[in-house]
Amino acid sequence: MAPYSLRLGINPLGWTNDVITEFGDETPVETFIAEAAAIGYEGVEMGRKFPTDRHAVAGLLADGNVDLVSGWYSGRLAEIGVADELANVANHAALLAHNGAQVMVYGETGLMPGDDPLNEPLSATPVISDADWAAYGQRLTEFGEALERDYGLQLAYHAHLMMVAETEAEIDRLMAETGDAVGLLFDTGHIAAGGRGLARVLANHGHRINHIHLKDIRRDVFAAIRERDDSFNTGVRAGMFTVPGDGCIDFTPVIDFAKSDAYNGWLVVEAEQDPTQAPSAEYADKAMRTVQSFFGG
Repeated sequence: MAPYSLRLGINPLGWTNDVITEFGDETPVETFIAEAAAIGYEGVEMGRKFPTDRHAVAGLLADGNVDLVSGWYSGRLAEIGVADELANVANHAALLAHNGAQVMVYGETGLMPGDDPLNEPLSATPVISDADWAAYGQRLTEFGEALERDYGLQLAYHAHLMMVAETEAEIDRLMAETGDAVGLLFDTGHIAAGGRGLARVLANHGHRINHIHLKDIRRDVFAAIRERDDSFNTGVRAGMFTVPGDGCIDFTPVIDFAKSDAYNGWLVVEAEQDPTQAPSAEYADKAMRTVQSFFGG
């Protein structure tokens, strides 16, 4: 992995949701950046309120005195070829590279069910057939190699509920079928919600992890969502995710990993919540104090 120092960033989902548009729709990106910086976060990830012009993003970052950590990309390599995906990602990848990001978050949105997949039951999560895994892995590897060659970006594949790498077995297969150009984004909330043990995934794939999201889970809320087979968005509305220290996850394994020589990237706080129920700056500050306590601060 690239030699960059461990630092703490935050994602804007606690201020403005990318999918549930009424969550924080009135909040400008400048508010997110200013509040995050005032709390002490050194970097931010992109969200839907960010401009798509690389120079405009540079101005926002400079005004807020924060760095750009990364930005989500909705990929579809489960359905389309590498050349088409590289054409689709070009502007976004160039924006990230121009503004100093070193990883690009890749979310696989191909094969997702229905017209509004995050409102489908959690049991409708897509799967890749056994026969298609090798070809999918090859496309991802070629795509990751091109990102690094052309933009200096590492691909950070986001294992995620309602996407094709959700279970531990799917993560294992993903890592087996791809080369080192495909890094793994380790999202504590999604790893735990997908039924995987944090320590086991770290032990098996720590050498491929190039990005970390710190997210907590409210155990009872998530259990009820699973039992009713509700949708991802229903779970978010109900508050199944929260910031570190406000839920049930034991972060010890991932913090031990982050402290080791095996990892030198960013730690990014991320929690999809309704800001009217979980005030953005208040919860971001709670997360900051919790993470600092993990490191003796």
